Amino acid sequence: MIRLQSVTLRRASKVVLDNADLTIRPGEKIGLVGANGAGKSSLFALLLGQLHEDSGSVEFPPQWRVASVAQNAPDSDLPATDFVCLADTALQAAQAAMRDAEQRRDGMAQAEAAEALELADAYTATARAEALLLGLGFTLAELRRPVRDFSGGWRMRLALAQALFQPSDCLLLDEPTNHLDLDALVWLENWLTRYAGTLLVISHDREFLDAATRVTVQLEHGVLQRYAGGYTAFEERRAEALQQQAHAYARQQQDIAHLTSFVERFRAKATKAKQAQSRLKALERMERLAPVMLSNPLRFAFLKPARQPQQLLRLRGVDCGYAPGQPILRGVERDILAGARIGVLGANGQGKSTLVKTLAGLLPALAGKAQPGVDVVVGYYAQQEMDVLRPDESPMRHLARLAAQIQPQTTTQDWRNWLGRFQFSGEMAEQAVGSMSGGEKARLLLALLVWQRPNVLLLDEPTNHLDLATREALTLALQEFGGAMLLVSHDRALLRAACDDYWLVADGQVRDFEGDLDDYQRWVLERARARMREREPQASSDAAPAMSTPTAIGQGSRKDLRRNAAQSRQQLAQQLRPLQREMTQAEQRLAALQAERAALEQELIVARDAARIAECGRRIKGIGDEEGMVEARWLELASQIEALQAG
Repeated sequence: MIRLQSVTLRRASKVVLDNADLTIRPGEKIGLVGANGAGKSSLFALLLGQLHEDSGSVEFPPQWRVASVAQNAPDSDLPATDFVCLADTALQAAQAAMRDAEQRRDGMAQAEAAEALELADAYTATARAEALLLGLGFTLAELRRPVRDFSGGWRMRLALAQALFQPSDCLLLDEPTNHLDLDALVWLENWLTRYAGTLLVISHDREFLDAATRVTVQLEHGVLQRYAGGYTAFEERRAEALQQQAHAYARQQQDIAHLTSFVERFRAKATKAKQAQSRLKALERMERLAPVMLSNPLRFAFLKPARQPQQLLRLRGVDCGYAPGQPILRGVERDILAGARIGVLGANGQGKSTLVKTLAGLLPALAGKAQPGVDVVVGYYAQQEMDVLRPDESPMRHLARLAAQIQPQTTTQDWRNWLGRFQFSGEMAEQAVGSMSGGEKARLLLALLVWQRPNVLLLDEPTNHLDLATREALTLALQEFGGAMLLVSHDRALLRAACDDYWLVADGQVRDFEGDLDDYQRWVLERARARMREREPQASSDAAPAMSTPTAIGQGSRKDLRRNAAQSRQQLAQQLRPLQREMTQAEQRLAALQAERAALEQELIVARDAARIAECGRRIKGIGDEEGMVEARWLELASQIEALQAG
């Protein structure tokens, strides 16, 4: 197990851990939470051996294999699949040993290398890597693309795939959801629930933490506090503990006041002096409780728009894209009216950000007409903060430039007061934006956004880099916002709380999505099934093996080649058979659950007995939970089969 005992850790003048204790048992799945800057990433660096404690002791099983995501986007000429396989050092060593043994024509060494390849599961390595990449949102066509051809966000997905592919006993994930869309996020949740090792994950996504973790550890003021359950359970227990602490502190203050009053009144009286002295000693022995000290989270509200026109934004036959003749979205017909609260769904790369930039006027329409209404004030939040922020300028300079355009009558003090509301006070208001953290840049964007008094918000992944407290502040502000809103986000809690309708961006089109986020997850599953049905007739009889050693294909005769091809087909069939069998069982179970749900819903229509109604409701909820798990497993099986058939 992992054990921290009385650990103190300092970074420069800041105390990250202050005499902290924590025990993590093998196989536990732990969410590490705390405000931005609390020191969560420093704790990870301590566990990885990149930092060393100033005092205390850190016990970490020396035999454990630890996997984590590289902090910098990778850069390589290797194809994506080969790059992921590179993470398994045992596999790479076995392959190198085989190549060396073949060059030396050493039969014994070849046999040993073959055994090492078998232990490293080398013959399924490519298929396993491809299944990971498909789950994380890569397409079949991208599996052989060089790493350097991908954008920074997709390279970070490749780094995450490497961490998941690497055999490990302990997995440390620092904000793994930042570069994922909703489809990949749901897949990752299910992958982590099946991970057999010890998991520590830093995340500011409430629903992700609830799905992937069973223990929550809070880092606050240098102290580590452990709570059973996911993030929602942590919030409840944390609130109860704070309430109990506040009550205990109040009672102790009453006791102290009472004892102090008695001592002061009777210390000088001979008849009461002994009793006063006894109470004075009781006061000295008393272990003083600390008052409840709560952090001061961000709270803000959008200012009331100066005008509220009915027609805000209109797209008529619009092609959206970056280069003439190469549209990403075609023939878009959309209206944003007053009061609209729209969530935009779709996988990364389908054109969600392109749509938002076109609506914001940052991208001209390649065809058709994009028309803003009269008196429209657009508040645009860019997914990449530096698209709208200038790294060499301070928050004060950003706000001064904006104020000159919108509210020229305001003063420097008005600007300072405004930035202070968003936790930019003192020297921080004059700090260069380029030196700020991602969370600080995100807060600055919010400050500039609210200042504009928009009547329509276009928000592209606004929760990236925001801690949970700031996400909750944004959620409350959006719920109270009186204008219209279009939101692109992978934060399901925010989408559920802030949106009434959804648009789906897929296959070059934008259309209404009839349903909620649970329906969207089922739509993703059905889409994967359709892709599998399309590929089934194409299941190649001459598919290559999942991973070939250098000796699998050589300069032998045609007979040897035919034998190798037959062995490859047989191996593929053996790999596919159990997966296809389990997929059939999953489909049968889904059909049974759907039939049971339909019967219960019919019973609820005519039921009159309260107990039976409650029992039916509980069972329907249980069916929904089981359907989610079965569907997630079906999707994983589909990805594995697709990867194997692709060869």
